[in-house]
Amino acid sequence: MAKHLDLEEQEQLDQLKHFWARYGNAISWVLIVVFGSFAAWNGWNWWERNQGAKAAALYEELDSAVAAKDIERTERVLTDMRASFARTTYAAQAGLLAGKTLFEAGQHDKAREALQGVINGSKDAGLQAVARLRLASVELEAGRADDALKALQATVPAAFEPLLADRRGDVLMAQSKPDEAKAQYQAAWNAMEPRSDARRLVAIKLAALGVAVEPEARS
Repeated sequence: MAKHLDLEEQEQLDQLKHFWARYGNAISWVLIVVFGSFAAWNGWNWWERNQGAKAAALYEELDSAVAAKDIERTERVLTDMRASFARTTYAAQAGLLAGKTLFEAGQHDKAREALQGVINGSKDAGLQAVARLRLASVELEAGRADDALKALQATVPAAFEPLLADRRGDVLMAQSKPDEAKAQYQAAWNAMEPRSDARRLVAIKLAALGVAVEPEARS
């Protein structure tokens, strides 16, 4: 009986050896790919988390520099952020914050560069739209109305389009084009949420141009 079992085990072992000789290499490669992909995925997630944590710390440093009105440190931290973490959302947010700060400090060229970096580098359409609005303000303040309009000529998320239309109206008024400005303000007013503060401001601009809009219904 024992001999019979030994022969049966030997036969199974021979079959296993034959199977492994035929398919073992392919199975090994499949396992290498599967476990290699799993390890790569875990490694990528760790790298992303690590990058995010470092970028967040650098953004806090930028925020501190802005609060202290330290323009030199603001520029330096923004440069470091873009050099090391350009692919993160923090880099775009840093560009917006630095652009606003530089603009308020009268550094129009540097503000323009910071905001243009967000438009060119961010994959977030909302952040790009905010950068365009701020860039238009920079260009308008610098007396570059044509460039301000160019910044506002882009496809943006629907929620931002009324704001861009309103800003286009401002630029057109600065160019002494009231009829065109009126059309932009009207488009902005039509698209904005009823009873919103932004819509009330647009209504005031329209009233100054002789356009009466329906008063907001009181709730």
